[in-house]
Amino acid sequence: MKIGVDKLQAARDEFVGQWGALGTQWGINRTMAQIHALLITAPEPMSTDDVMEALEVSRGNAHTNLKELVAWGLVRSVVKKGQRREFFEADKDVWHIFTTVARERKRREIEPAIHVLSKCAKETEDIGSKEGKDFHEQMRELEEFVAFASKVADKISGMKHGFAVQLAAKLLK
Repeated sequence: MKIGVDKLQAARDEFVGQWGALGTQWGINRTMAQIHALLITAPEPMSTDDVMEALEVSRGNAHTNLKELVAWGLVRSVVKKGQRREFFEADKDVWHIFTTVARERKRREIEPAIHVLSKCAKETEDIGSKEGKDFHEQMRELEEFVAFASKVADKISGMKHGFAVQLAAKLLK
């Protein structure tokens, strides 16, 4: 039985480490992503102390990242009867995790990018030089493309999981 427990812990540790690295690609700091991975794989809700011990992070780091995960909607606070401590559990629905991360990334990254592209296009629309016209056109085309991609992502994330997978399968044929 000990071998199975050790193998499970090793696999979980590997997942938590890799999810942390992957999270940095999604615009989430490594510790936040590692805490998320830890909670996704936890059989029971975990306290801040549990997270601190498992990941060897400070109380402040654990607390700040748990609150951020709650704000994102990826983790929820759980009250356990007879316990004064706060516990946390992750939403384990993969599609919901994807749509939540997509929504947050859009709000934090895509919408500001569209705003900058729009502003740059508007501020350069009356420049008469070739360089100015080329720059304006590039900004306008980028804004149009990023806005289109954002709308596509909104449509996909608004679909039911099964339908989105079927649609993606058809597009990938």
